[in-house]
Amino acid sequence: MRFGLFGTGPWAHLAHAPGLAAHGDVEFAGVWGRDEAKAGALAGEYGAKAYGDADALISEVDAVAIALPPSVQAPLALRAARAGKHLLLDKPVAFEPAVADEIAAAVADRSLASVVFFTRRFMPELQQFITGAIETGGWVEARIDHVGTIYDEGNPFGASPWRRESGGLWDVGPHAVALVLPVLGPVTEVAAMTAPRDMTHLLMRHASGAVSKITLSVDVPPAAAREEALFAGEAGVRTVPAVGWAPVAAYGHALDQLIESAAGELRPAMDIQFGAEVTAILAAAEEAARTGRTVAVTR
Repeated sequence: MRFGLFGTGPWAHLAHAPGLAAHGDVEFAGVWGRDEAKAGALAGEYGAKAYGDADALISEVDAVAIALPPSVQAPLALRAARAGKHLLLDKPVAFEPAVADEIAAAVADRSLASVVFFTRRFMPELQQFITGAIETGGWVEARIDHVGTIYDEGNPFGASPWRRESGGLWDVGPHAVALVLPVLGPVTEVAAMTAPRDMTHLLMRHASGAVSKITLSVDVPPAAAREEALFAGEAGVRTVPAVGWAPVAAYGHALDQLIESAAGELRPAMDIQFGAEVTAILAAAEEAARTGRTVAVTR
């Protein structure tokens, strides 16, 4: 599958570009970025072609991989889908549910393949846990703390303007929501409260009757950082296993799913429809935190 990469920032360097270059069923054809010099440098590193025009790159590939802020990713994804290209997107796919739904509709109308890269969710160890939890059933609650800092020395994401503006809710929130959704099912309503140091506390009611509690931040003191998750129910308490940080390996699994989906062999669990569902939940949480009301999630 011939891919074009859109984006030249840290995540393009850490995951997308090396993941595309390492995959045996991918031709890494070109790079477009908002900074042409950076696009040229990244393309040159992998023997790809740098493009100064996004639509020119879209026209010459089978699929696009996008490593850009959500507000930049969304219109590019829509243009690529309308041009008949498969999509490998980053989370969140957009900030506005209507925009995410528009991309999903374009993908569905053209029978395209799509995958949203929720990083660790593509690691086999975590997928095995989720599959087992779904088969077990009977869960009444989940608790997830995804709390850390991106502002420590040497962290490349601390300089990201969209992360600084949108905080942990939109940066690490997608990972937490993507973990509970397949086990507890669709979310029907959300309550939320914010606190200093970018803390966001979510309470989500699921259609199954279960409730999940999620704590998020990307700006806590290092000593307060933690990633913990558990499900509780009839089978007792199950702690989600810690999974190592291996973005290139995870990206390879995401590419596998996209290629299999394009061949009609698989429907990825984390496709654009799933990504749009996550966007709707996070937008409801943002509204709930702003207004102090419980907000219904309608899809």
